[in-house]
Amino acid sequence: MFKRNLNDLLSFVTVAREGTFTRAAAQLGFTQSALSQAISGLEARLKIRLLTRTTRSVALTAAGERLLNAIGNRFDEIEAELDELSALRDKPTGTVRITCGDHIQRTLLLPKLTSLLFEYPDIKLEFDINYGFRDIVADRFDAGVRLGDTIDKDMIAMPIGPPLRMAVVASPAYFRVHPKPRKPNDLLGHNCINMRMQSGGGLYVWDFQRKDKQVNVRVEGQLVFNTSPNVVDAALAGLGVAWLPEEEFAPHIENGSLVRVLEEWCPAFPGYYLYYPSRRQPSPAFSLVLEALRVPR
Repeated sequence: MFKRNLNDLLSFVTVAREGTFTRAAAQLGFTQSALSQAISGLEARLKIRLLTRTTRSVALTAAGERLLNAIGNRFDEIEAELDELSALRDKPTGTVRITCGDHIQRTLLLPKLTSLLFEYPDIKLEFDINYGFRDIVADRFDAGVRLGDTIDKDMIAMPIGPPLRMAVVASPAYFRVHPKPRKPNDLLGHNCINMRMQSGGGLYVWDFQRKDKQVNVRVEGQLVFNTSPNVVDAALAGLGVAWLPEEEFAPHIENGSLVRVLEEWCPAFPGYYLYYPSRRQPSPAFSLVLEALRVPR
């Protein structure tokens, strides 16, 4: 069975509906001679005349009338379906899955994406709160959020927040009993609140830097958590010294509930980045998420 030329069939339907080659050629963007040749070629392949041509107009033969009735509405259905696809492009839908920490989800991601959810009700967001190094490809996430220096090189990484600084804090009640540390190694004599890494299982090493001097301290204490809100709560309760990005302590430092120490040992470093596979074509919904999270220049 030989393949019909769909362009020639569309040309026939257009000529039949417009009634002249002039208007049909203008609608299709063809020259009249090219359009006439296409119709003649179609008639030659079908071995039957479809149109009766006059100097001013064309008329359908019985075969042409039958063919128009059979296929004309099919082209209408195709055009309608293409319009529907365009509508999907203009009105993005679908679920965007992001793995991240709970603090960044509450303080940055959701606030920035709230207006997007109102504007596009067919877009859904799923947040996976996780502090480990998830394989976003294997686990079928659209993106993840990490600090800039921990992202694999084969990922596309986009900054979504300002540079960060770490902060060492404790409650006023704690420091009434224990002397404030003046240098990082003084922390070895304090009850420190630790965080356990979900990826490797070890405890975080507290890193400090002052000018060209770097100091890594493996602190000890009574408490170990694997999520940062618990660390904050324990510090507020006076249970020890805590070490996290300063933004997690910021409101408590401002109102005096926590006291910051060793600030000169905590320089700025690259902040949070949204990362996603470089080989994946972003969906319209994910493209909108990227634009909403992009840091203005």
